[in-house]
Amino acid sequence: MIFVNVKDANFEADFEELLGRGKMDMAHVSQIVGGIIDEIKQDKNTALKGHIEKFDKWMPQSDDDLKISTESMQIAYENIDKNLRDALHLAYDRIKAYHQKQKPKSWFDTEANGTILGQKVTPVDSAGLYIPGGKAAYPSSLLMNVIPAQVAGVEEIVVCTPTPDNEPNELLLAACHLCGVRNVYKVGGASAIAAMAYGTETIPKVDVITGPGNIFVATAKKMVFGEVNIDMIAGPSEIGVLADESANANHLAIDLLSQAEHDEMASSILITPSQKLADEVKEEIENWLVKLPRQEIARKSIEERGAIIVTNSMEEAIELMNKIAPEHLEVATLSPFELLPLIKHAGAIFLGHNTPEAIGDYVAGPNHTLPTGGTAKFYSPLGVENFMKKSSIIAFSKNAINEIGQECALIANTEGLTAHEESVRVRLD
Repeated sequence: MIFVNVKDANFEADFEELLGRGKMDMAHVSQIVGGIIDEIKQDKNTALKGHIEKFDKWMPQSDDDLKISTESMQIAYENIDKNLRDALHLAYDRIKAYHQKQKPKSWFDTEANGTILGQKVTPVDSAGLYIPGGKAAYPSSLLMNVIPAQVAGVEEIVVCTPTPDNEPNELLLAACHLCGVRNVYKVGGASAIAAMAYGTETIPKVDVITGPGNIFVATAKKMVFGEVNIDMIAGPSEIGVLADESANANHLAIDLLSQAEHDEMASSILITPSQKLADEVKEEIENWLVKLPRQEIARKSIEERGAIIVTNSMEEAIELMNKIAPEHLEVATLSPFELLPLIKHAGAIFLGHNTPEAIGDYVAGPNHTLPTGGTAKFYSPLGVENFMKKSSIIAFSKNAINEIGQECALIANTEGLTAHEESVRVRLD
């Protein structure tokens, strides 16, 4: 763990290392991913089956084997513990209620001369959702991707998820049933992204692909962008914490570890003006680590990509955190809302001592698919807008085109586009 004070001689170098935490060396996998994409484009299901045999260690015997049946989803839903089922329903209801407030609206504005300008908002026809599998399965990620697509009004929703040894995660299947998803395929990695981008005999081509994944998935999404739209290029998970002396060191330690346990590449960063708090958190992290089932993963993450930084003031702490632009940002201070206007860059902001990042992962309501690696400076969380598009509406009356048509024709003439110019002039009195 980097444990530094801004006054330290090596602070600038250590901080630059933190700023580069999200860089993924896509170059070394792009050739592999490019080959996978080309194979899917050319051989479709045949290539898919070969990739599944290679990466997930089982061989589909037919095209039908690629799809998960709705019956198995229903059975999984019925078999899960009632308390867990109720928890999933709570999450579903809260996530849906939040995203319904995001839905953009069409609008029209009429000017005195008869001009009508506006915006028409429509959903994409189809969406492909990638849900990670392998080491772990995340039903919460399914909810966070499916629900905004449904709220947007997407008619065809396709889900792809890897199933090592042909063993789908039962909780993920239960979540699919809860969401009413019918088209779920046992395909993972770059193969799944390519299949959804270009289509196969079984998996339909979609308009937009969303969802997190490893470097192969991220690289594939980047390479198919333009053929389809994508949500973002997401990297390893991360948390930033701004805290003052009112914060509970024990709470902050486990909050930092809640991201470290994701994987070895996750980043957990505390910035505080309190040296006392920094020392206490460092000690509490070690106390918590020995209790975690995923201690090995969390320890490597904390040791190699974790940081505690002590600043001269909270204003300086916020300035540094804005440069980091973390995926998740906890503001554990006495008056967090007073600091909110100063915070410019973060995927999701958690305010107050009783708002751990984990509450946002599951049941708060806002989406947990967030920009990572500093991309919160220009990306937003996944939302309903990712599954919708806008069309401009323009309608001119005779009076309207007579009023400003000459200016339009003049600009077209200046650009040397004669047909543009004349298409306006022929309509003028």
